[in-house]
Amino acid sequence: MKNLVARLWRLIRGPLQWRLLWLWHAKFMVGVTGIVRDSEGRVLLLRHRMWPPDRQWGCPSGYVNKSERFEDTVVREVREETGLHVKVGRLLLLKSGYRLRVEAVYEAELAGGTLTIDSVEILEAKWFSPYDLPEGVQESHRLLIQQTATGPQGSAAAAL
Repeated sequence: MKNLVARLWRLIRGPLQWRLLWLWHAKFMVGVTGIVRDSEGRVLLLRHRMWPPDRQWGCPSGYVNKSERFEDTVVREVREETGLHVKVGRLLLLKSGYRLRVEAVYEAELAGGTLTIDSVEILEAKWFSPYDLPEGVQESHRLLIQQTATGPQGSAAAAL
């Protein structure tokens, strides 16, 4: 039976193969988060209007648009939510296992712009020391910020 399926698969090639693969496999949204730091090592946190009231603080985040690179999503989301421009760095985390979502987290460095929040999505935006974060920070964001911090209380070599 496997040999028959393999022969049929080789015969149908191209768009039909892709359509069958698309129908067969899971579909996911991809959420992307940026750990944005300034030249002083402070991290940008946003108080998100749409997040639960007890944990509204977190890093700039959003979903990938169709045909968009993950790195471009970080740049777009930071610009849309804050008016700031960033240079995207290394991938810190790629996590699956959610029902319909994959999460990617990147480091990013402030490159310019003027802080102007999108009041539809964001209530407040502030720069914080990675060792003095406000109450109500998403725990996953807190851990990533502290594990990737450099300086006397953190080490960039910390295991993720």
